[in-house]
Amino acid sequence: MTHWLHQGDLPEGIGFGEAVAVDTEAMGLNPHRDRLCLVQLSGGDGDAHLVQLVPGCYDAPNLKRLFADPAIVKLFHFARFDIAIIRHYLGVMPEPLYCTKIASRLVRTFTDRHGLRDLCKDILGVDLKKEQQSSDWGSASLSEEQLRYAASDVLHLHALRTRLDAMLARERRTELAHHCFEFLPARALLDLAGWAEQDIFAH
Repeated sequence: MTHWLHQGDLPEGIGFGEAVAVDTEAMGLNPHRDRLCLVQLSGGDGDAHLVQLVPGCYDAPNLKRLFADPAIVKLFHFARFDIAIIRHYLGVMPEPLYCTKIASRLVRTFTDRHGLRDLCKDILGVDLKKEQQSSDWGSASLSEEQLRYAASDVLHLHALRTRLDAMLARERRTELAHHCFEFLPARALLDLAGWAEQDIFAH
C-alpha cells in the first residue's frame, strides 16, 4: 500500500473513479469539542491519501468539492460519525454515501459483530491491526504506525461494498439499505443539533 500524506487539502488532479472510501480521525468522538485531524481517502486501488488538518485551518476546497460531487459515492464504515464531523469542520455534507456498517447490520443478522475489523476478517479474510485507534491524532508529526492504521481503514471498503451488495441483493434488502443511506445526513444533522442520544422516533 502507498500512503500519501498531504497537508491541509487534497492536491488537484487526483481521481477516485465512481466511488471513494473515506474515513476520519479526530481528537475524540464529540464533534463540538474534538477537532478533526485527518481525512483518509482511497479509490480502491491500494493507495491511500491522508489529508492532515491543523487547528483552525479547514479551507480545503478540493476535499469539499470531492465530498459534494454527486457523481462519486462516498464509502464509509459508520458514516454517521464521519459525515457529522466533516459537516461540522468542513461545512459540507458528503453525498451520496454508502455505509458498510449499516449494510452489515441489515444482512449479517446472525451476528452482533459489525466493526470494521470484524467485517474485514469475516468477509475478506483480512486481519486489521487496531493498536493505534486511540492514539494522539492531533500531533504535528504522525508516526508510521499511525499512518498505516489510518490507511487500513479505507483500503478495504470497496471490496466490502461489493460483498455486502451481493448479500443485500440475496436477502432482497438493497432498496431498504439505500433508504437508510439516504437518511444518514439527516441523522448526522440531528446529532450535531443536540439529538445524539434521544430517539425522536420513539413513542
